[in-house]
Amino acid sequence: MSSTNANTVDPSVKSGSTPPGIMQAVNEMRPKPSRKKLYGREFYESIGSLKMIVAPMVDRSEFAWRMLTRSLMGEGSPTPILAYSPMFHARFFNDAPAYRTQHFEPVRQTKNVGTGETTAEPYLDGNPKYDRPLIVQFCANDPDELLKAARHVEEYCDAVDLNLGCPQGIAKKGHYGAFLQEDPDLIYKLINKLHNELSIPVTAKFRILETKEKTLEYARMILSAGASILSVHGRRREQKGHNTGVANWEYIRYLRDNLPPETVIFANGNILNHSDISRCLEVTGADGVMSAEGNLSDPTIFSTPPASGEEGRMYWRGRDGRGGFRLDYVLRRYMDIIYKYVLEQDPPQRAPLYHPDDEPISESNGQIQTDEAVEDESEQPPRKKQKQGKRVKRTPSTNLSSMQGHLFQLLRHLVSHRTDIRDALARCHGGDMPNFEKVVKLVDHAVKQGMQEYEQNPDWKHVVPASKPGVVKSEESKATMEKYQRPWWVCQPYIRPLPEEALQIGSLQLKKKDKLAEEAQIIDTKADAVNGEQENRNGALIRSFEPANDKGDRNNITITPDPLVSG
Repeated sequence: MSSTNANTVDPSVKSGSTPPGIMQAVNEMRPKPSRKKLYGREFYESIGSLKMIVAPMVDRSEFAWRMLTRSLMGEGSPTPILAYSPMFHARFFNDAPAYRTQHFEPVRQTKNVGTGETTAEPYLDGNPKYDRPLIVQFCANDPDELLKAARHVEEYCDAVDLNLGCPQGIAKKGHYGAFLQEDPDLIYKLINKLHNELSIPVTAKFRILETKEKTLEYARMILSAGASILSVHGRRREQKGHNTGVANWEYIRYLRDNLPPETVIFANGNILNHSDISRCLEVTGADGVMSAEGNLSDPTIFSTPPASGEEGRMYWRGRDGRGGFRLDYVLRRYMDIIYKYVLEQDPPQRAPLYHPDDEPISESNGQIQTDEAVEDESEQPPRKKQKQGKRVKRTPSTNLSSMQGHLFQLLRHLVSHRTDIRDALARCHGGDMPNFEKVVKLVDHAVKQGMQEYEQNPDWKHVVPASKPGVVKSEESKATMEKYQRPWWVCQPYIRPLPEEALQIGSLQLKKKDKLAEEAQIIDTKADAVNGEQENRNGALIRSFEPANDKGDRNNITITPDPLVSG
């Protein structure tokens, strides 16, 4: 199948049988030959010089989530953010039409009942009405394969991005992402191929290297290949999972100060809430700020909080002035987007969200019981597994298959407090809207209960929860928790433990050879200490020694993955 035809094939249409109507629509949507191809800052300015960017995320930055993030912005601009697609595998995108159809739905086939003619109309991904500007990201290690994949999407996006930052083991095995760092010639060829042959710009997202100087050299090579925008993640390749640690904004600042001023740079890393955006722009000098995990935990991260007294039913603000967008509000908004755009049906009628002014708070009504329509099966005795009846029909759309994963990340703090909601969510699957609606009702009541308990307790104070037994949190972690943590019923970031804390709780484990080396180092250190004390008693100079390195070699750490965090 040619790349031209593949752009418009509906799942129900067999290969090679693309209706003429679709081809006509595609030809109308193609960039006109006379359109000037823009590069670098000129391109960036043409899409609005946007400061806030939804990062590309595997199976997470799909259309519905981009729409949720866009919809939570203010009314000032119809497209106040730039969004990236999830990372797509170039070879799969070319060779597997089902994979392409599942993950990227720019047009769909419609049939005129009167004439019988089929036409194509814009659908979800890259729809000019509500999903622009959009950059589509691919991982690849073959220039021709990458170009072929990019041809499938160039009519429906503003640029194509090359992933040079994925640090996962699957990227190492497949030789893509951050594991292309050792092959700069290949990186150059990948970017330059798109730069010379695509009708739209090419951009690149990468991680910093061991030193500022090496990172600068790396960035210059990427620019020389033709990249119009550099998205810089301020972490090294080995910083992932529980070994994520803190991103280094100084490296991004170093690039800003040493690259040509017309270079467009996006900063990525350490964006935990809205207040971090302006601080990151100031410290790094970047043109825009990109958020990945922060956006998953809090899709309102780019949204300006409402003024005091204008919270309504969407925002909660405590007596200390701190607050956040309510989880029940954000969850309903996400569900409504699924109904409206993906399922193309009206959302169910729901009662208005709770507001403290709705009813007086008293001891008799302070404890809110779950609505009778929502069965809390977690309180029931375990039931014997029975043969399943008619199963919910599964759909291939990634907008539906990603729902459960999104909600576990969005509701992370709530489900740790309300395990019944966690269990109800675990029973949901993509497209199973009745069960997701049960979760909506449970969340509505949980948020209501939490807010009522707060109103009844004037002495309630925001505190940092106690650490697990045996875990000593650093002052840095305590300060971070104190700054960012909110009550469990509002959107807030997931704050990872620092690597040394992850080692204490067993989330990080040193490999056997590193444990032996560490034990040997401790023995040597103790011996040095004894010798030093003896020499000091004899009047000699006190010997200095380095403490045992309890972090181990960061390149030789076995990661215990967090099941609630994508990638």
